[in-house]
Amino acid sequence: MTIDLASIEKFLCDLATEKVGPIIKSKSGTQKDYDLKTGSRSVDIVTAIDKQVEKLIWESVKTQYPTFKFIGEESYVKGETVITDDPTFIIDPIDGTTNFVHDFPFSCTSLGLTVNKEPVVGVIYNPHINLLVSASKGNGMRVNNKDYDYKSKLESMGSLILNKSVVALQPGSAREGKNFQTKMATYEKLLSCDYGFVHGFRNLGSSAMTMAYIAMGYLDSYWDGGCYSWDVCAGWCILKEVGGRVVGANPGEWSIDVDNRTYLAVRGTINNESDEQTKYITDFWNCVDGHLKYD
Repeated sequence: MTIDLASIEKFLCDLATEKVGPIIKSKSGTQKDYDLKTGSRSVDIVTAIDKQVEKLIWESVKTQYPTFKFIGEESYVKGETVITDDPTFIIDPIDGTTNFVHDFPFSCTSLGLTVNKEPVVGVIYNPHINLLVSASKGNGMRVNNKDYDYKSKLESMGSLILNKSVVALQPGSAREGKNFQTKMATYEKLLSCDYGFVHGFRNLGSSAMTMAYIAMGYLDSYWDGGCYSWDVCAGWCILKEVGGRVVGANPGEWSIDVDNRTYLAVRGTINNESDEQTKYITDFWNCVDGHLKYD
């Protein structure tokens, strides 16, 4: 089966900007009632709007692509929902729900497609700042429907070196246990002048927006554990189209699946210097203090 990835990208861009984005923008900061998905000792928030938007997306893609599979954050069932080789839409209706609840303008919709478990289409739209970032395999990356000159941006950023980089991090929703301890210890090493000595951290509160900003050349890398395929699928495709790389958060995880649950995303380099990326990843892993593991 031949799949026209460019036309799917356009379909998802139209869906994000015309149907999903207006809801996110108009309802931001209005949801005072919400649920905690994983209990009172976590801050993984879900609102009625998340569920409403996912239903809208599901109905739209099923009408247009009835034979494709669909995985959404709000309809995911642990132990039952799996990614297969079949064409599968993997979507997060509102990425950055905590931002959305607090009316901080960094929530977005993240729409991805995998084929043979590989992210091949990605669309991320933040309606608060009218930023649409999209890509499809072999077709490059676009920002607000225009080809993006990422090479010029990479040249202005210079070489990819850990102690000259800005790293995106997110503490996650769980605030106790070994994974939380590993994150805190790793943050300390990344900052320490004896280890990573990075220029600084940034937390955008949205995995999708973070990966879009890496692809656009505003951040150097993103290290996280605990997120899911719908958090990274769209951004993964976009990042690969501009020479970026996604590996595991733990040392030695060079090849991972989209549902790995731990990730290190790294921007592209001038002239696609893979050795430069490899050294950056290795240096980063040397700062990881512990091992992230999620069910």
